[in-house]
Formats: sequence, C-alpha cells, structure tokens
Amino acid sequence: MNIKRIIALYHKIRFTIIVDGCKRAEYLRKHNILKLMGMNCMFQSRNFPMDPKLVKIHDNVTVAANVYFVTHDAIRHMLYFMDHGNYVPHFGCIEVEENVFIGLGSIIMPNVHIGKNSIIAAGSLVLSDVPSGVIVGGRPAKIIGNFDDLHDKRIEEGERLSGLSENEIEELVWKQFNARHSKA
Repeated sequence: MNIKRIIALYHKIRFTIIVDGCKRAEYLRKHNILKLMGMNCMFQSRNFPMDPKLVKIHDNVTVAANVYFVTHDAIRHMLYFMDHGNYVPHFGCIEVEENVFIGLGSIIMPNVHIGKNSIIAAGSLVLSDVPSGVIVGGRPAKIIGNFDDLHDKRIEEGERLSGLSENEIEELVWKQFNARHSKA
C-alpha cells in the first residue's frame, strides 16, 4: 500500500470518529480534503465522499446524516467481466452552492449542481441540477416548494413560539398534531 492510500485511509477513519458535524466539516476544510469546503458548514454524514476532490461545498451548507455524494460508478467492472474490454471509471463532479440543506439519507449523483438557497428533502435521489431558491424531494427529486416561503414560515414560527418554555412548545406541537390527525 503506498503512502497516498495510507493517508487517505487515515483521513477516512479520523473523519468517521469525529462526533460533531461542525467539527467534521472543519476537518474536511482544514485538511483540504474536498475540492472546496466553505465556512459555517455542518457535515453530519459519516459517509466520506467518494473521490472527495470532485466535490465542492460552499459556505453555510448543512449535510444531514447518511447522505451520499456519488462521484463515480463501478459499471466498468461488470462490463470488463462481460467482454474483457478496456473500460475506464466514469466520473462526475458535484457542487453545492451556499445556504443549502441536504436532508437525511439523500443521495447526490455525479454531475449535479445544487443552486444556492435550496433544500433537499430527506431521502431524496438527486439525479439532475437543482435550481436556486427551491425545495426538492422524492426519488427522483422534483421541485416541491419554494425556499423563501419556507424561510418566511420559519421566521413566523420562531416569533410565535419565542418566550415559550420547552414544555409549552412540546404541548403545543402535540396539540397541533392531534388536531391534524383526529378521527373527527
């Protein structure tokens, strides 16, 4: 095993054992592991990006747990054993602009650009570019909302709940849930 592979393995192991998502993002930035790692990011996922130099993450990006950044496929192995042709890996870059949230369990495929001020809903399969200012979700991901609308709704919610204790908020949330799911 050459020194470059040993260093890469060390970074994968070290990255995985960091508990805090902000510290994990800082580790990626400090050690120049990705092509770009912006400031004020959180990287909850312990899935080390495949081919990390093919991934750019700009400022203020939150990556939730179990997110995968897929920058290549392994189809060449299957093709090789089929006809022993000369196949090379198929690579693609991924870029995530600023102010983006990528939800739990999402998969970002090669050659995808995620525009600024956007949200990827949990469990999404992102196969194509995401425009700025939208919320996408599903498999495959499609536009399901508007970033500014969600932003305004969350500000309003914060104002409405400010001053309430954690217990009061919990009671209110359950009251709203029960009203929404009543059998009346």
